[in-house]
Amino acid sequence: MTSIWHQTVQIAPRPALEQDLTVDAAVIGAGLTGVLTGYFLAGQGLKTVILERGRIGCGQTGRTTAKITSQQGLIYQTLIRRFGAGTAKKFAQSQQEAVALYQQLIQRLHIDCDFEPASAYLYGSGNAALLKSEAEAAASLGLPASFCGPGALHLPFETDGAVRFDRQAQFHPLKFLDALSRELCIFENTPVTKVRGGKLLAGGHTVCARAVVFAAHYPLWNLPGLYFTRLSQQRAYCLALENAPLPPGMFLDVKQDGLSLRRHGAWTILSGMDHTTGENPRGGRYDTLRQTARRLFGQCREIACWSAQDAMSPDLMPYAGRYSAAAPQWYVASGFDKWGMTRAMWAARQISGMICGQNTNGLPVRRINLATAGAVLKNGVQSVKGLTRVYFAAAPQLAQLPRGHGGIFTLDGRKTGAYRDDQGRLMLVDPRCTHLGCLLTWNPDERSWDCPCHGSRFDPSGAVLDSPAILALKRREAPAQKP
Repeated sequence: MTSIWHQTVQIAPRPALEQDLTVDAAVIGAGLTGVLTGYFLAGQGLKTVILERGRIGCGQTGRTTAKITSQQGLIYQTLIRRFGAGTAKKFAQSQQEAVALYQQLIQRLHIDCDFEPASAYLYGSGNAALLKSEAEAAASLGLPASFCGPGALHLPFETDGAVRFDRQAQFHPLKFLDALSRELCIFENTPVTKVRGGKLLAGGHTVCARAVVFAAHYPLWNLPGLYFTRLSQQRAYCLALENAPLPPGMFLDVKQDGLSLRRHGAWTILSGMDHTTGENPRGGRYDTLRQTARRLFGQCREIACWSAQDAMSPDLMPYAGRYSAAAPQWYVASGFDKWGMTRAMWAARQISGMICGQNTNGLPVRRINLATAGAVLKNGVQSVKGLTRVYFAAAPQLAQLPRGHGGIFTLDGRKTGAYRDDQGRLMLVDPRCTHLGCLLTWNPDERSWDCPCHGSRFDPSGAVLDSPAILALKRREAPAQKP
């Protein structure tokens, strides 16, 4: 399940770290946020190193739908109500400035990344009044937003119109990442396993840094910050389709489980079927999305399928700045709420500016209040459910586990995660997440172990796929066959 971005770009490998280092700044994560941050810091003359657990762009940057836009769902009415017009305007304009900054950077560096100006549409059915109110709210904040009627969209389904954002863009994220990362100091296959102050243990070596930037999608350390109480994670599924005509523009349904569509060359990218990570026991997300594709586009042909994961903040705005007052050397970027391309640029400028002592257009310090308490409480309940979940299958059923399937069984009195691969080989793991011990669930669509508490994911053998977990699952031995 490889994204269309990974299918069309091969980024040259980088070596792993092989010695201790002393630098001005250490960035954890070589996705778009980390590379942009490293680029801006290096441009200010700081000796900067980027440390990546896997390969450059192997995380969410290579799984996105790659929309660069200040149109980020139904948020601006809520932001005005929650934070006031001044803060909402500051945030809105920072997102539009991020769109413009991409274009400036691409033009200045002559980056060939399929960058294409495009309007972004937030459409809906049965909620025209809500769309009109959102258009008015966004326009009041200085965004290029307006309401357009259903006749302007030309989509293969009925709508009541849309909020149209002009001066937005789309691109190929890995082509951009490849070009921007070439002159940066990046070490791949170098997981960071410990951070104390400005000292990092990375790939068995020590890196000392004046500033540490956590740009690996989800904050890796629980203390300080307690970000695991404030962030949840969601997954979405994507198809790249041939013979699926779509009008110019980028399109998103206002419904929580609605569809996202955009063109990339001759292909249409269709995304949807969102769910909280760890809550997909029955699977079938790809199949349902394929049925939708056939209903909308008739004789379309699938070119690629993949899924993405996003860290969701409780108040619709990302975290980008100091990790915590108790850790003055640390900086964090997370909670991008499925708008990682735009927010990555903003976060990189925000954090690099803070490290370099420049004035930044930051967001206010957010504390738990009535507006966010519900989301935080929901995260806490989700964690308790994951820690106390009773999810056993009887041990004799293990022999009947089909190829390509996984599940949790009771073996020798212990919960055990079992997966049988397509060749019939059995892989057994301890099914407790190495982050905080929540019981994992099997995701049949991705063939992965997913944590319903905080969104960590592991492959069938136990290797980490998504943070906040750092350590792999413990392997277990198959039970001895009775004579």
